[in-house]
Amino acid sequence: MKSLKPFVLTATALAAAAIAVATPARADAVTDWNILAGEFVGEAKLGTPPAMRVMAIVHTAMHGAVSQVPAAAQEAAVAAASRSTLMALLPTQQAAIEAAYKAALARMADTPARSAGLGAGERAAAQVLAARAKEGPVFAAPDTTRPHVGTPGAYVPTAPLAATAWPTRTPWVMTSPSQFRPAAPPALTSDTWARDLEEIRAFGGRASARRSAEQTEIARFWDYSMPPVYHGVVRSVASMPGRDIAANARLFATVAQAMDDALIAVFDAKYHYSFWRPVTAIRNADIDGNDATNRDTTWLPLIDVPMHPEYPSGHSILAGAVGAVLKAEVGAAPVKLSTTSPTAKGVTRQWTNIDDFVQEVAMARVYGGLHYRFTNEVSIGMGRAIGELATKRQQAAALLDHSAPAGE
Repeated sequence: MKSLKPFVLTATALAAAAIAVATPARADAVTDWNILAGEFVGEAKLGTPPAMRVMAIVHTAMHGAVSQVPAAAQEAAVAAASRSTLMALLPTQQAAIEAAYKAALARMADTPARSAGLGAGERAAAQVLAARAKEGPVFAAPDTTRPHVGTPGAYVPTAPLAATAWPTRTPWVMTSPSQFRPAAPPALTSDTWARDLEEIRAFGGRASARRSAEQTEIARFWDYSMPPVYHGVVRSVASMPGRDIAANARLFATVAQAMDDALIAVFDAKYHYSFWRPVTAIRNADIDGNDATNRDTTWLPLIDVPMHPEYPSGHSILAGAVGAVLKAEVGAAPVKLSTTSPTAKGVTRQWTNIDDFVQEVAMARVYGGLHYRFTNEVSIGMGRAIGELATKRQQAAALLDHSAPAGE
């Protein structure tokens, strides 16, 4: 996306900005509004893909606004960008959004810097919303998916498929939804298929005797897929000493764009391959052409199956994308990461290595009976490529901004 045109404060406003001091928020304005936005999308009852889109738009607007004003105006810029985007995207939450905005303003001194920041935030939000407005028809169009029918007149499940429009969306950093489309899943006659089907049958079943108590906890923890569970991990980095609003605005924008593109890519591949879920495969293992697989007529997964094809994995691609952005941010050194999940109340998962976090998310889908190991491996690779691309785009944009003559 093109960067915003530079915004220049008047000499009077710059002088005021130099002495304006706002009352500190819980962490900084970016992380505060990240938490609030996550709460608002949850209250709006959005599904995971639409929620990721909202967060990408909000954080892109935040970053665009922050990058155009001095430090003393940044808190106001973040508040205005967040309010304007959230009000447009979450109409059912407007009262709560407005209340949060007024509370944020009450913490700031009423100075020319605040006014300048509010104006920059509103303009940044308007620009991002206008750029994404062309996606409107995608969401307004009726779902024309044709249910699969083996024999005319035979009953088929009637639950609608999820996110069928996602492969038609415009990505943030990818050149097309299919840019990172993987090769097809392994042949059903392969050793890989037999190995991974047996693994998920043994560890992912509702009545599994092989899955440990911690593995069950991990599966239930990652049953949640909305933005807050991942953004909690990102906030572990955003709250590290020495960081500021500008750095965190850039970090969250990069993560949010990478995650939104990851879901565009994953649904492109899911509906391209339409690969069967483990519960379907295990109950039909006698017809897969592989003598090493065995049918289990009563097998059920631990976690309820979402209404979209198996390959690739949404969770694993998201974890791969987040992990790649965080690695670019902090390197390979040990780092304290943690997050919580409403599907495992009272539990906080913690890691000291980014790769451990990514691998846990992937294995959670095996323990939950939803994704094969080969799917997770492919999906992590897709997410990593998208996260690295998003990071490079942000770095290139920063270099371009910094190359402009002073005062422009």
